[in-house]
Amino acid sequence: MPEAQFYQDGCALDYTADAAITGGEVIQCRDGRAGVVKRDAASGDLTALSVNPGDVYTITKTSGVVILDGGKVYWDHSANAATFKAISDRDFYVGVAVGDAASTDTTLKVAFNIEPVYYFDSTRDHVTSVVTKTVVGSTTVEIPNVKNLAGAIRLELGTTAEAQCVDAMSKKTFAIGSNFIAEFLINVVVNADASAGDLNFGVASGTSTTDFDAVAECVAVHIDGGSANINAQSDDGSTAVAAADSTLDLTAGTPFEVWIDGRNPSDVKVYVDGVRIMDGTTGAAKTFILATGPYVWIAHMEKTSDDSPGTVLVSGGVRLAQQ
Repeated sequence: MPEAQFYQDGCALDYTADAAITGGEVIQCRDGRAGVVKRDAASGDLTALSVNPGDVYTITKTSGVVILDGGKVYWDHSANAATFKAISDRDFYVGVAVGDAASTDTTLKVAFNIEPVYYFDSTRDHVTSVVTKTVVGSTTVEIPNVKNLAGAIRLELGTTAEAQCVDAMSKKTFAIGSNFIAEFLINVVVNADASAGDLNFGVASGTSTTDFDAVAECVAVHIDGGSANINAQSDDGSTAVAAADSTLDLTAGTPFEVWIDGRNPSDVKVYVDGVRIMDGTTGAAKTFILATGPYVWIAHMEKTSDDSPGTVLVSGGVRLAQQ
């Protein structure tokens, strides 16, 4: 007998239905991949699941959320529809979106079983950090600091009553015409004091050791320490759009997603958990503009002379489409 004998094409897997299923249903395979039922089957019948990486299907989408071209798509098991993140332990990864899907869309196209391509990935690529803190004699106070943990970057302000600043900034830069989409998964574990702290997450032309508002160009979500309000702001080097309330709030300890869509630099769009903000419906209408670049992915925390701490976990990346 030869050492290896062909059994079946890897583009399809045998599947014994544990209940009646219909051709076209989306199911998670035993190996974790997403599969599409090829034909109807009764409970107990043997059928096949299509699992070929890169095959594009039109599938049902959850209404009320936006999914951007090239972004991650998950299957919401309870809703039996696609969405932008896993919600429960029975949800699973499907693939990447092919084209944008609007909030009102009930279907979208997905390239199955492939991962997004990131130009910058905070869990893979180097970041730089500028820290402002007190030096006592020859000993540097440990906090504030930035640490690269498994799957996230931890930014932390200390309880010393002093001005402090810490950031994490991609070493890779990207141009204004690179059709970028920047992504952030943000968990504000401990918020800073409302009268002293500022948190910003976005794209910028650089950083500041004291005040993020001093950066020449940026589009960012902004959080005033102690406040749950998620704001957004921008500056194109000549005109600043002050931080304004999106009407969406964060919950300390609960992660939320932010996407900054720079494919049109004259109208940069900002999303929180799949909802566009500052569009006149979710927050007052604002036009965010970028002008020159190049830009970096950045998470930035600062406080004035105050004794309140602050801790944030953040991860994310930047996708480019330089067509």
